[in-house]
Amino acid sequence: MTRRRLVTALLVLAVVALFALPLALDGGAAEYAGTDSQAAEAVEDSGHTPWFESVFSPSSSEVESGLFAVQAALGGGVLGYVLGRLRGRRQTPRQAERAEDAGP
Repeated sequence: MTRRRLVTALLVLAVVALFALPLALDGGAAEYAGTDSQAAEAVEDSGHTPWFESVFSPSSSEVESGLFAVQAALGGGVLGYVLGRLRGRRQTPRQAERAEDAGP
């Protein structure tokens, strides 16, 4: 095994350990809730009322997570497209210069 592969393997193990150790040491005792729901509960507990209701509330958590996944995929696609276009714009003048330097 080369040194490069060893370093890569150790880094992957370190990342896995960073995620697995807290979950293993906790033993499943903690509730992992999102900060949105915690903040909403804290605001409602302080006596404030919402100004408006949601336009659409999914019927189940599976639908909600599916919609979130679709939103994330669309955002990733748009981001990838924009970055690809920007890179293409930057490389096009370079390719034109190389073609001019090469001559006929």
